[in-house]
Amino acid sequence: MSTNPAFRPTLKTVLKTTTVAGLAAVMLATGIPARVTDSFAEAVSVQAPQVASFADVVAAVSPAVVSVRVQSEAKPARDESGFSFNFGGRGFEDLPDDHPLKRFFREFGGPDEFHGDRDRGRRFGDRGDRRGRKGHLRPTSQGSGFFISEDGYIVTNNHVVNDGTAFTIVMNDGTELDAKLVGKDSRTDLAVLKVDEKDERKFTYVDFADDSKIRVGDWVVAVGNPFGLGGTVTAGIISARGRDIGSGPYDDYLQVDAAVNRGNSGGPTFNLEGQVVGINTAIFSPSGGNVGIAFAIPASVAKGVVADLMKDGKVDRGWLGVQIQPVSRDIADSLGLADAAGALVVEPQADSPGAKAGIKKGDVITALDGEPVKDPRDLARRVGAIAPGTKVDVSVWRDGKSENLQVEIGTLEGEQIQAATGEEQAAPGSESSEQALADLGIVVTPSDDGLTVAEVDPESDASDRGLKAGDRITSVNNQAVKSADDVVKIINNARKDGRSKALFQVETNDGSRFLALPIDQG
Repeated sequence: MSTNPAFRPTLKTVLKTTTVAGLAAVMLATGIPARVTDSFAEAVSVQAPQVASFADVVAAVSPAVVSVRVQSEAKPARDESGFSFNFGGRGFEDLPDDHPLKRFFREFGGPDEFHGDRDRGRRFGDRGDRRGRKGHLRPTSQGSGFFISEDGYIVTNNHVVNDGTAFTIVMNDGTELDAKLVGKDSRTDLAVLKVDEKDERKFTYVDFADDSKIRVGDWVVAVGNPFGLGGTVTAGIISARGRDIGSGPYDDYLQVDAAVNRGNSGGPTFNLEGQVVGINTAIFSPSGGNVGIAFAIPASVAKGVVADLMKDGKVDRGWLGVQIQPVSRDIADSLGLADAAGALVVEPQADSPGAKAGIKKGDVITALDGEPVKDPRDLARRVGAIAPGTKVDVSVWRDGKSENLQVEIGTLEGEQIQAATGEEQAAPGSESSEQALADLGIVVTPSDDGLTVAEVDPESDASDRGLKAGDRITSVNNQAVKSADDVVKIINNARKDGRSKALFQVETNDGSRFLALPIDQG
């Protein structure tokens, strides 16, 4: 059946008609529809993983952390440094009184001779002038600290408060309080302040942690006053333990990678329980800012020092009274020691606790009260922590065997150096003995206090180990020597005992030391 093309519906017409019909049906069934609105996708939202937060720790400890401001009766920097203004050898005193530069420095400050001292004395009396020169406290440093007791004792660094005259602490709420210096200890760089609070308020304080439980990799939080900004929190981990940075005999620092900068000194580093594991003291900073290497005094060191400072204002340290050096592998071999550990006694000081107990030069202190001694630093730190008057057992390695001595620890008052001298005239050595020493790379001549090294072969082991012409050999394997024959006899006995090295005690103008030389040649 044919259809008139004029009446043939197109697809567009059908769709349009169908749509209209559908809408009409809907309208008949439900009435007029509501206004149609556009549909939008929801904003991005991600369920965050549950991770540890430091917020609770920070909220709890922040009231106990303070900023420390230090003032002193320091002169202006230009006066302290001796700064002067000179032009071609002529100073301001050579300028006419009405010269504009001279008038400027007389009015606004300059070298002392241009402050108008006579006129100032008449104008301001003994108070000094208004610009804060004579008799005026000037800010000299600032750092951080923390309350260690509810009655206002504050721990900080010695280098923060050293040379200070007046101290102000600023709490995290902005409250400023005056404080006084209770005591300081330069050896551990610790100091204690006490708030001068009239109303005897109670302060939020923190306690020291048991840092023996701290492990490398543990989280820590540092709180302090970097660059004077006020309470600032940074976080990191314990990077290392037992760091020696060369600041003193008691170095035993924790290394942390939390951001620590200038002004953080004296501030605490906390564990996640809110306990102080360390006191921020130093940073390694080639650029002057944080590079992720900071050092903190461990709580175990600080706890005893702070207690002594709070009690007496000073630290009473134990004193053994022996000059010591490390035990190298070569020295251990020369003495028949299995391990290169302990502290080799170079010289016991006269009338010292160690000398009175029978410790001799050449002894290796291997244990203290039964606990092995790692090295001289370990021994110095442990002896320093012992209360003076305490009796301790000291194990020494002597003549190829271990001996026990009992020592009553003394009080450390200062460094004492006792030089050893000889009185007997040394006898010359035989030609064969001198040749035997030459085979070791040294030539010696007799002297009043042993043997003087006349020459050292630059290609020898003796030279490699630091022996130099002019050094004095006073003993070999802890036996005094006066001639080359003495040395050779001792060396031969050591060879018979199966030793491959001999221990030489050498004295120089810088002091005494031991070095081990190979004897399996010549």
